[in-house]
Formats: sequence, structure tokens, C-alpha cells
Amino acid sequence: MAGSHSTPDTSARPAARLNEEVDAVRVYVKSDSEDLQYPILFVVRQQKGVLSWQVPLIFRGLYQRTYNYQEVSRTLCPSEPTPEMGPSEQIIFVDVASMALFDIEYELLVTRLKSFQLTTDKAFNFTASPSQPQYFLYKFPPDVDSVIIKVVSETIYPCSVVSVQDIVCPVYDLDHNVEFNGVYQSMTKQAAITVQKKDFPSEQFFVVFVIKPEDYACGGSVPSSIKGKGNHTWNLQRTKSLQVTIVPSIKESDYVQAMLFSFLSFLSFYLGSLIVAFVHYVRVQRKTSAGRYSPDDGSGTVATSHPITTGTPEGSSYGAIEYLDNLEGPLKTLKQVSELASLSPASSTATILMLEPHCCPEPTWAKSWHTTWANTTQDESSSSGGRQLSSPERGPPHGSDTDSSVEEESDFDTMPEIESDKNVIRTKMFLYLSDLSRKDRRIVSKKYKIYFWNIITIAVFYALPVIQLVITYQTVVNVTGNQDICYYNFLCAHPLGVLSAFNNVLSNVGHMLLGFLFLLIVLRKDILHRHSLEAKDTYTLEYGIPKHFGLFYAMGIALMMEGVLSACYHVCPNYSNFQFDTSFMYMIAGLCMLKLYQTRHPDINASAYSAYASFAVVICLAVLGVVFGKNNVWFWVIFSVIHIVASLALSTQIYYMGRFKIDFGIFRRVVMVLYTDCFQQCSRPMYMDRMVLLIVGNLVNWSFAVFGLVYRPRDFASYMLGIFICNLLLYLAFYIIMKLRSSEKLLPIPLFCIVATAVVWAAALYFFFQNLSSWEETPAESREKNRPCVLLGFFDDHDVWHFLSAAALFFSFLVLLTLDDDLDSVRRDKIPVF
Repeated sequence: MAGSHSTPDTSARPAARLNEEVDAVRVYVKSDSEDLQYPILFVVRQQKGVLSWQVPLIFRGLYQRTYNYQEVSRTLCPSEPTPEMGPSEQIIFVDVASMALFDIEYELLVTRLKSFQLTTDKAFNFTASPSQPQYFLYKFPPDVDSVIIKVVSETIYPCSVVSVQDIVCPVYDLDHNVEFNGVYQSMTKQAAITVQKKDFPSEQFFVVFVIKPEDYACGGSVPSSIKGKGNHTWNLQRTKSLQVTIVPSIKESDYVQAMLFSFLSFLSFYLGSLIVAFVHYVRVQRKTSAGRYSPDDGSGTVATSHPITTGTPEGSSYGAIEYLDNLEGPLKTLKQVSELASLSPASSTATILMLEPHCCPEPTWAKSWHTTWANTTQDESSSSGGRQLSSPERGPPHGSDTDSSVEEESDFDTMPEIESDKNVIRTKMFLYLSDLSRKDRRIVSKKYKIYFWNIITIAVFYALPVIQLVITYQTVVNVTGNQDICYYNFLCAHPLGVLSAFNNVLSNVGHMLLGFLFLLIVLRKDILHRHSLEAKDTYTLEYGIPKHFGLFYAMGIALMMEGVLSACYHVCPNYSNFQFDTSFMYMIAGLCMLKLYQTRHPDINASAYSAYASFAVVICLAVLGVVFGKNNVWFWVIFSVIHIVASLALSTQIYYMGRFKIDFGIFRRVVMVLYTDCFQQCSRPMYMDRMVLLIVGNLVNWSFAVFGLVYRPRDFASYMLGIFICNLLLYLAFYIIMKLRSSEKLLPIPLFCIVATAVVWAAALYFFFQNLSSWEETPAESREKNRPCVLLGFFDDHDVWHFLSAAALFFSFLVLLTLDDDLDSVRRDKIPVF
């Protein structure tokens, strides 16, 4: 059988119109025969290709299930007239054959398509089924460089596939071959594909629509009536109505505008920081010229400010007030004499003895006190390790401010007291900062510097494989054309170069810029602090919170790495690499809690090695939760037990200030404490404030554990992150409340940072919960949540979350950095510990 058709006469039309006229033919066949042994074979031969199929047409589903269709409709490869040849005539051969031993009736219908070419900004409606796929042609207008193909349907199922293919014959328009060419994505109710003109030399392409025989790929289930192997006829329910609209995408100028907005927005933070630093410098200069105010001793009176002499051991017990400060009664007189003499403990005895002839006769208690004080001074001067520093007579100090590991705390104890003395000091009912800042300042500073150097090492070793992996992911997407691999917001995914969603990567620049700015701010404070130490300033050595910047440096690096890894995750967001986006969020939350605890517990905070080892365990649990946490009851039982036990162990360490040993005898000691304090006599907790915090904290953590065990959330990584954030917020709220209860005040800068943090976090969380995609579902189901851009026509809600969360984290860090600036003029033996 042979037939011919010709393109319409276009000789009277302008040449510009001539190139837009494309002719296409559709062949429809139908047969009532269901004999799969003797199907009817149809072969259509054209000038540029051959197309063939059989009736009944067989599709294979999951587990080798088959579906048969007696009606088939296919669009033939179109012919396009050229300006040189004008109207053309094309001959089409349709061969029909069957090996059946009996006659088979069939119906053959060839029609010319009236609406084969799609138009920009004009919606087109049509229907398709597994055996009757559709495809259409689109040509780029001269002034359009990229377009977005938007496809919508009112029904979720049947599952369909949208494909964009180059002008090649034959067109791959069946379920088993639609993935062979071009880019494609599965669809339920919504799909969107961004197409760039540079990818198609002919400046035109086919948009192909294929209906799948099963809904498994889109998250649906196979009806029970057709489960199992065998042949099934199920074509009437598989028809889907679709609407396609092709709209222009953004231009190159929009990319430039978006990049300028991203960088200038965060560079404005640099300008604001410079203004604040300049104002602070002017105020300091004015105070210096007018004479500095005397520090507050914490009791409402002003203490005498005196310089530190060369005999003062700068590094020894930098946070402790001399023993004379704690004496009562008649000893206060000697204390005042010592203070007026401005001498260190090493020379206080000699001075007091020199003053004795001018005083009244020495009483008995003074003689015994002199003997005790002399012995104590002699013991202190002969103590080894961190307490013994140099004097002009002794030569250079044993330990200088270098990064040598000789003086690390693991080599020797920097406190001269024995373990019993630590127990006495740290288990007092009322603790002050001087009790927990007795170790050598330089040794403690080096201990916290390890946080900084370790996180740099971790960042390098963690980031390099991540970058390599996401490059591989993006390469696979570009080569295969499978857009179901990555969970983008396809309605707002702007490609640039090899990146499919450049806007999601660009929006993470805020974390890197603000993280670097925070490092600069910390570096400035560190330099000023070092200058004060070199000048042996009394305020720096004996007043305010001890300054250790290692954790702040680590927090700045963590913020920058969060931006890097979040950008890597958004190169191709999916189930297997979501941990990249959350790993440093765990570390940021943990470092913030450690810094908050270190503020008033500098001597007993966790070491960098144990802290990072704990973070490694958390990340390991997060990976196991992502892999095994889906509806696995045993995993959630084990995790909940670990969570509760870890909460109790950490609470015990916090309550007893690290003096409650965790070993094999812990169970016996716990039973004894419960028996004596709860059953034998119900006594009030010694540390009520700490007890309230730990009870509330344990209730929150146990609630998380029960929630996870009952509901088993699929997004385990976000569940873990929620645990960290809630604990951090709880501890920060407790700290601020206790600070205000202790009659401390909030200066304007930390108060502004607290308000800014709350406001920005609230706005950021609003955009975070918009849920533009979800790798917990199938790619087709995830695309139902896609939404258009909301900022500059370039950024979506999640990009705004990136911007705001970066600013919120920056303000949060500033809160921790400036929260206790009001204590810089308060003596450490007057600063309470909570």
C-alpha cells in the first residue's frame, strides 16, 4: 500500500513564514485481534526513515508484567519545506503483514496534523496514552535564547514522561525507548524543562509525551486486579489530558543582576562591620584620652586599678584572685595592704613583714597566718608545669605562645592541686568564674586552637571527595539526560555552564562571605586581646570572661564550609548526598553549644579530639539513619536507646562539673545517689539551676526519642539536625535567663544581635518550610511541589532561605561573641558560673 501527500502551497507567503510551516502526518491503526502469536505488523517507510510496530502492541512493566493494546497511533517524522524547493510532495509506504492462517480485520487511518508546531506563550491541550504517544515541534524565536517547557495535568495518574529531543528521525516516542535521546523527566501533575538555544544547532526541537503502562515510576501502585505475571489489557484507563506551554526564560542580563545582588547584599555586612569598628575605635580613643574608668569588683564599689609588675606570673592562675581576697575578719586589713602595695603573691609576705614594725604588736593569729602564707607561696613558686612562669631572674619562660605540643594538657595537669582539690573546688554550691579558670592561660588557649586546626583538616578531607562526587553526578545528568536523578525546583532552575541549577549554587555565597567576615572580626578581637596581654593590662588578666578564640575561629570555618557543601549538594540534590548539606550544620550547632559552655567553664570544656570524635559518631548515625531508617523498627529502637543514654551521661557530667566518673562502677554510684537523695531522704538538689536546665533538656531529648520511635520520620538527617538546634536554643535561653537573674546586663550590640537573630531566623524558617521539592518522594511527586521564582525572577524560596540563614547564623555567632562584653570590668571572682 502506498500513498502520497504534499505540503500546502506557500509560494505566495513571505519567506519568513515559509520556514515556520511544518507538515506532519499521523497514522492510526486498530484491530480486534488479541492473538499474540500472530500479530499484525505495520511498517511505514518514508524518505528519511522507517517506522514499525505491531498490533496488539505489547508493553512490559515491573516484574515482566505485560500490557496489550489494540489501538495504536503514531506521528510520522515531519517534512519541512525549504525556500529553494518550495512545496514538496512526499510518498509514504505503509506495509501491512501477518503470519496468521486466517483473515484478520484491521482499521487504518492516515490524517494530517493541523497543530503540530507549538507557539511561544500559547497553551496547547491534547491527550495521550501508552499506545498513542504525542510529540510536537518548537522553533526558537530570533530574540529568545532559552525557554521553559511547562506541562500540567489535572490528574496525577497515569504516570507520564516528558522528553526534549533533537530533530532526528525516527523520534523515540515509546515507553521502552523514550530515554534513548535528549533529556527527559517523569511527571504526574506538573513538569518543567529548561531548554537553551545553544544546545540545538538547528534552533528547534521535538517535545515528546509518553504515557507509561504502570505508575510505579511516579510513586503509584499497580492495581491488585493485574498483579502478577501474565497478559493484561488495560488501555482505557491510561489516557491522560495534558497542557503544554512554552515560555521564554531569563536573559543573560538577569544572571548578571542576580550575581551583583548576591555579592553586594553580603558585602554590605562588611561595610556595616567597618562602621561599627570605627565607632568602637573612636570611643576607645576618647576613653584613653579621658582616663579609663576603674573596674567594678562586682559588689557595686570600684576597685583600685593597679599595674602588673614584672614579678607577676602572667600565665599562672590567670583567672584566680589572690588568696587574700577570700579572707574575712582581720585578714581584710592585710588584704588591703597587699592590694595597695600592688604586689604578687610571691612577694606579698615580705612586704607585709616589712610593714609590721609600723603596726601594732603582731597577734597570734597573724603569726600562724604568716607561716601558712609563706609555705603556700613557697609551694607555689616551686610548682611545675603550667603554673611556673619566668621572671627576670629566671630567664625566658618555659612555655611561650607557640603551637608546640610540649605543653598540651594531655602531657601534664596544668593545675597544681591534686584530684581532691579539684573535687572540692568544682563541687562547691556557689561557683565563680575564678574557680574554673585556674589553669595556665597559654595552655588553655592552645587547647582551643586545636579546634581551629582540626576543622580545617576535616574540611579539606571532607570537601574534596564531595566535590568530585557532585561533579560526577552533574556529568551523568548532562550525558544521560535523565533529570530524575536530581531533585531541583524545575520551575526556577537556571542553568549556567555545566550546572543545571546555578541559582541554587549562587545563593550559598552568603555563608562563605559572612563566614570569612566573622573570621576577620574574631581576628581583630584576638589581636587587640594579645596587645592587652603584652601590655599586662589588669582588665585582661583578672577581669571579665577569659578570652579564648579557637572555638570562634572553628565556627567561622564551619560557616564557610556549610556554604561550600550546601552548594555541592545543590549541584544535584538527592537522597544519597543530603548528608553533605547537614554535616557541618551538626558541627555548627555543636560548636556553638561548646562555646557557650566554655564561656564560664574554660578549664573543664571538652577537648577538640573528643568533640570532633562525637561529631563523627553523629554523622555516622545520620548516614545509617538515611540508609536504614526507613520503617526499620530495630534501628529506631537502638537509636532511641543511644539517644537517651547519651543524654543522661552528658547531664551527669554537666551537673557534677566533670567530677562524676563514668566507668564500670557508675551504676552502683547512681543507685547510691538515688537511694540517699531520693528515697532515704528527699533533699533539695545542691545545684538547683543546673538541675532545672538538665531536667528540661532531658524531657526535650526524650520527647525527640519517643517521637522518632513512634513516627519514624523518613528525613532522618533533618530529624537529627532538629535535635541539635533545639538543644542549642534551650541552652542559649537558659544562659540568657541566668545572666539576667545574676543582675548582669545586655549591652546595645549584643541586644541588637539577639533581636536581629530572632527576626532573621523567623523569616528564614518561613521560606525553609515552603517545600519546593522532596527527595523523600519520587521525582515526579517532588515536581508537584515546584514553584516559580520569587526574587528577581532568578531565586526561589529555598534560595531566599540560603540568604537569610547565612545572615541568621552570622548574627547568632555575633551573639556568642559579644554576649558577655558587659563583664569586661567585673572581677572573675564575682562572675557566677551557671
